[in-house]
Amino acid sequence: MSGSLADLDTPIAREAAVALMAVGRRTAPMPKPDQTRIMVVANQKGGVGKTTTTVNLAAALAVSGLRVLVIDLDPQGNASTALGIDHHAEIPSIYDVMVEETPIGDVVQKVEEIDGLWCVPATIDLAGAEIELVSMVARESRMRKALDQYLQAPGVEYDYVFIDCPPSLGLLTVNALVGGDEVLIPIQCEYYALEGLSQLLKNIDMVRAHLNRDLAVSTILLTMYDGRTRLAAQVADEVRRHFGDTVLKTAIPRSVRISEAPSYGQTVMTYDAASSGALSYLEAAREIAERGASGSTHGETIHG
Repeated sequence: MSGSLADLDTPIAREAAVALMAVGRRTAPMPKPDQTRIMVVANQKGGVGKTTTTVNLAAALAVSGLRVLVIDLDPQGNASTALGIDHHAEIPSIYDVMVEETPIGDVVQKVEEIDGLWCVPATIDLAGAEIELVSMVARESRMRKALDQYLQAPGVEYDYVFIDCPPSLGLLTVNALVGGDEVLIPIQCEYYALEGLSQLLKNIDMVRAHLNRDLAVSTILLTMYDGRTRLAAQVADEVRRHFGDTVLKTAIPRSVRISEAPSYGQTVMTYDAASSGALSYLEAAREIAERGASGSTHGETIHG
């Protein structure tokens, strides 16, 4: 085959065609859920893309016309940084909500770069919250109480709430699991990808049994996918075989743009909207939104 038709069979042409289709889908509105979906992004293994996934899915949903709140529950405050939110020690934050019972409405901040996106920041004060919470009454359900009060307040309306958890299974993560309805687990496509996941699933089962019976692992997202390696494909196949339809069809590729964006106080959606990373998060967000609209957000119980 020769001429322009032959170009359609090249990898570059195929990638360009996929990108054009994705850009076209970017302008299509995403379906609104019937009620606010509270999604806990959790995995106690560090470096799997929890914060990156949280902020970029939130931004993707917001640029598509939905109203989204991000709650940064990690003392490192990386989600706050990526969203361009000031979070130095004196800033009212999620610490005040969890420990001092300050209303969420008093600490929430608008994300300037993106319409429809808000953030409850985390400060370094949160690092001591685990110890302070131990002696408090109803220590596991303080997030749930604060969220319920905020979401029921007049004029407060969100389609999605994302809670970005720290890389641990302590009281902060338990509070997030009690406060949420769904769990989203990012899994990196690397060796030892499933290491430690059974402990997270056991904790989710315990929270479901004793504190939040409606909690479900609704979404698993493959991150850091490198299509050039056989390992990535093997890990992806293993995860899909283990977790079935809970795994999104879209996998997030390794991307320099995704890594660069937080250093500019941005998500990849505003830093480089045409990059492969931005388009992948957009597609993942659309899958999540469409699953929600079809009522298939609560999958089967997953055991470790």
